[in-house]
Amino acid sequence: MGQLTTHVLDTAHGVPAAGMEGRLCDGTGDTIASFTTGADGRAALLHGQEFRPGAYTLSFWTAAYFASRRVVLPDPPFLDRIDIHFGVADPAGHYHVPLLVSPWSFSTYRGS
Repeated sequence: MGQLTTHVLDTAHGVPAAGMEGRLCDGTGDTIASFTTGADGRAALLHGQEFRPGAYTLSFWTAAYFASRRVVLPDPPFLDRIDIHFGVADPAGHYHVPLLVSPWSFSTYRGS
């Protein structure tokens, strides 16, 4: 059975990004799931029968997260929301989409 997971790391503070809110949308823009990362910065989004081939978008509300940590941000923030567009070819696979983020930069990749 396939699954989709994410793990967000706050590289500015060197900690998991606990409490970051996000959303998963399908290729048409319909919301499939809303989530908040746990204490370890992780969230499990889809598994089993829910997981289908196609295009997806993971959105992360990064400015709200950093503001909650009392980081002084410009107005408007440099990175308000990060959208990661990716494709799923094999619904039986494990797709792990990590996000490494600071108020000024981010990086992502297909993890394991």
